[in-house]
Amino acid sequence: MAYGDGVRAMDEMMEDAELLFSFLSQAEEGPADIVLAMGSQDLGVAEIAVRAFQELGADWLVCTGGFGKDTSELFHETEGVLYARRCLELGVPEERILVETRASNSGENFRFSRTLLEERGIFPATGVIACKPYMARRAWATGSMQWPQVRWSVACQRVSLAEYLARGNDRRATLELMVGDLQRLRVYAGRFQVQVQVPEPVWQACKRLAGDGYDRYIIREI
Repeated sequence: MAYGDGVRAMDEMMEDAELLFSFLSQAEEGPADIVLAMGSQDLGVAEIAVRAFQELGADWLVCTGGFGKDTSELFHETEGVLYARRCLELGVPEERILVETRASNSGENFRFSRTLLEERGIFPATGVIACKPYMARRAWATGSMQWPQVRWSVACQRVSLAEYLARGNDRRATLELMVGDLQRLRVYAGRFQVQVQVPEPVWQACKRLAGDGYDRYIIREI
């Protein structure tokens, strides 16, 4: 992944960031036997998971996540435990919540959750992934590859990048994660995720942001 020549004006960088955010956050909700809440640094995802669980009448809510690349230095408890606690506070019955606390990446979120359910004799046909907005496309692509027996859809906040950042989410961390996620849609296609076509303008915006220094999560050895 080639980088740019240096840092640009903030308004130019945010225009590219909005393009990435808009592309990555495209999602549709469908029926759900289960809701899978993908752990991350954004604890607001638990609220999205609860809404999906209640509105779609799912049987189970799976809170999955140990410590990932963006949470190992932030949290003292696993993502799954933190999400489950919030889901309980919002009214989900404890007996309907399953907690997975080992996953450290998106592929493991699905593989470990699948094992957790199968050990209990639970074999869902449909599922909704609750995740950060800009994780929507990659979450769907990952679930469709790692757990293809489930027909997946996605629930996330319907917001712009400006609105998402205004809710207290860190700008630098968000842009770094988006750049990393966009690159992974290409790098992992056909291996860990089903293929998702990335429009060339979106890819070029990603490369420019990496060149601006938002490259913390770029995979450098492919």
